[in-house]
Amino acid sequence: MSDLTSTATDDSSSTSEYVLAIAPDALEQVLGIRDTEEDPGAIGLRVEIKGVKGTDYDYDLGWATIAELDAEDDLSVQGGLSVVVAANSIENMRGAVLDIPRSAGQGGFVIKNPNRPAPVNPLDGRDIVLTGEIPDKVTQLLEEVINPGLAQHGGFAALVGVEDTTVFLTMGGGCQGCAMSAATLRDGITTSIHEAIPEVTEVIDVTDHNAGDNPFYT
Repeated sequence: MSDLTSTATDDSSSTSEYVLAIAPDALEQVLGIRDTEEDPGAIGLRVEIKGVKGTDYDYDLGWATIAELDAEDDLSVQGGLSVVVAANSIENMRGAVLDIPRSAGQGGFVIKNPNRPAPVNPLDGRDIVLTGEIPDKVTQLLEEVINPGLAQHGGFAALVGVEDTTVFLTMGGGCQGCAMSAATLRDGITTSIHEAIPEVTEVIDVTDHNAGDNPFYT
């Protein structure tokens, strides 16, 4: 099966009757792949959430024999294609759409999912000691805890300045112009700063997202 890339979207207004809908262009490609299998009528496209990758779910996509499906799995037929969502993934995939990438040079498929995994606090299980004034502590936190995670998406967060107890941050690389970076800063970075540096009262994102030319998520 072709590679699957997961893409998040804030469009939670889907009214699809399916747990996972297949966009027309993706349907055509999947059917073309399925029809090369030995018994295409006996198999369906099965999708399961395998974990969390960054700020989105990590998906497993492959073929499943329809006669061997679990009774709790969700099965639909769309344009002649049997689509299966694993029972343990149904609630976290409701309203999602399987599509083809719209970015030039990107292959495989994308899943646009309005659902989000619970934010992971990078401080969980870590005993980190920060020293100095607020700017020093924020810089240490970014370098030691926050940016190693953002680097997985080619991004980073940087301290712009501090006014009294207000911290100003900017996001660059794959985080600049990224559709998920605002949520990442609000739910992840801001939470970590408040937890590790309680004297900080506010964190403000001053990123110029319109200037991003290589966002990880669009």
